[in-house]
Amino acid sequence: MKIVVGMSGTTGAIYGIRLLQVLSELKNVETHLVISNPAKETIVMETEYTVRQVEALATQVYGIHNIAAAIASGSHKMDGMVVIPCSMKTLSGIANSFNDNLLVRAADVTLKEHRRLVLVVRETPLHVGHLRLMTLAAESGAIIMPPMPAFYHKPQTIDDIINQTVGRVLDLLGVDHPDLFKRWDGPDSINPSPTDHAI
Repeated sequence: MKIVVGMSGTTGAIYGIRLLQVLSELKNVETHLVISNPAKETIVMETEYTVRQVEALATQVYGIHNIAAAIASGSHKMDGMVVIPCSMKTLSGIANSFNDNLLVRAADVTLKEHRRLVLVVRETPLHVGHLRLMTLAAESGAIIMPPMPAFYHKPQTIDDIINQTVGRVLDLLGVDHPDLFKRWDGPDSINPSPTDHAI
């Protein structure tokens, strides 16, 4: 598989980094990475990773303004794309087909070629303008997946929470992968106590 990974400038850079780590371990997946300049700043501010270390996880890296890159054309076959995390500015560009950089252009190409596009939109609370942008993107075919943590698998660490979101993103992209979290398999799978039924 060939997956485009975009990282834009909002909090949650670790989601994109963890996704790249998992994909780099899968021999049948190529990753084509685009990182916006604000995202590079966020990586340094929020994590212990350097931008170079993050880029080293990808098969191919493109500059944000490289509009001649292969992934800017629909004739270059890819299997899907994820923007993780996805800022409101990037969401706005995608929703309105405002292709002023390679990340947005690659997402626009993904939509016009009817390929799978997952947007891990990071903002809270949301005003009506944000919601309208999500609706516009969804109407064009994007999958909107804010990184909302689940707790049925009883996460013990931040990594557990991150892995659950990343695992769901991989599911949406159709990437076969080792389970990163305990999947829901009915109430018996979490051994509910009698007090659980009273909540």
